[in-house]
Amino acid sequence: MIKLRLKRYGKKREASYRIVAMNSRDRRDGRPLEELGFYNPRTDEVRLEAEAINRRLEQGAQPTDTVRRILEKANILQQRVRA
Repeated sequence: MIKLRLKRYGKKREASYRIVAMNSRDRRDGRPLEELGFYNPRTDEVRLEAEAINRRLEQGAQPTDTVRRILEKANILQQRVRA
């Protein structure tokens, strides 16, 4: 199953995350199928590729709880429900 989840990178205690599409059985920091965005929890900076995310969701990818909250905050999931 393909999941939209966070991939950690950055220095110790200064983590940032990439939002990626990965096989659910792959390890957290393994090679992703596609990078879909960026999230920095320290500054609440979020950059998302909405078209690529919507394409993955249409193909059946399931977001994790944290990624779902990020997408809801950015109004990407609401746009998808209306369409």
